[in-house]
Amino acid sequence: MKRREFITLLGGAAAAWPLAAGAQQVRPVRVGYLGLTSIGAHAERLGALQAGLRDLGYVEGKSIVLEYRWAEGRYDLLNELAAELVRANVDVIVTHGTPGVLAAKHATSTIPIVIAAVGDAVASGLVTSISRPGGNVTGMTYFHPELAAKRLELVKEAVPTITKVGVLINPLNPMNEPILPEMKQAADALKVELLPLRATEPGNFEGAFTTAAAHAVGALVLLDDPVFTSHPQTLAQLAIRQRLPSSGFIESARAGGLLAYGVSFPEMWRHVATYIDKIAKGAKPADLPIELPTRFRTIVNLRTAKAIEVEVPTSLLLRADEVIE
Repeated sequence: MKRREFITLLGGAAAAWPLAAGAQQVRPVRVGYLGLTSIGAHAERLGALQAGLRDLGYVEGKSIVLEYRWAEGRYDLLNELAAELVRANVDVIVTHGTPGVLAAKHATSTIPIVIAAVGDAVASGLVTSISRPGGNVTGMTYFHPELAAKRLELVKEAVPTITKVGVLINPLNPMNEPILPEMKQAADALKVELLPLRATEPGNFEGAFTTAAAHAVGALVLLDDPVFTSHPQTLAQLAIRQRLPSSGFIESARAGGLLAYGVSFPEMWRHVATYIDKIAKGAKPADLPIELPTRFRTIVNLRTAKAIEVEVPTSLLLRADEVIE
């Protein structure tokens, strides 16, 4: 081949390279999101997840696609919804809460599962250890039993005269009932009696508060079940109506509960994006350590304290990360 012909051929091939490259579109990462409640209740957390993905360079609809399934608080639907995501051929499943993770594990042993938040991933048997989770599950956890005990301590500090405290639990969540023995140790030390108040859906809330009133409960501790964390305003209004000091998750105090001690769920959801990114780049869930939040917030709602005539001790106010006035 003559030199001029070779250069002409090379130039033509080089001109065709961008066209070929443009034709080879990278397949987007398909993420299945298994939500235990509703999209409305998860707007802030989903926004945090999407922001985390954008920070890592993902463009929704182009380089990443999110498929949503919502149980609307119906935990009995989770297995079928998880199976739908598997049939949709997603690359990763993101879920939260012990019921959500159990459903995802039941649906697949091969598709990576990322936990956005769960009370205790090891104690509930979802993973074998924090450092080496094993299997196809990894993500974020926090020590819910310790949080619940701390909430009890805070409400006793705020209202030292209380002798009986109601604990709102969801019996459909296998992580809720085991928390009671942990709380009882703290309750015995504080000389407080615990009364479990069971609710599986918002329609049960009023009945639980009626039971609390009938048993002369002096305060209420809320656990982090997704049904509860999705309806903080309803729970706060019921507590205020009964002039009942409550101690729960962050959103509950901001919605009108008296006290909160807990983690920022939006921050945990935002961090989930890093797990998705690592898995998309070839990392195995079994090799990605379970992570824990590093910051726990104490919140005091003084507006509510005034409404229910509780004088919060100055020592508690000084320790609070946020005081709502």
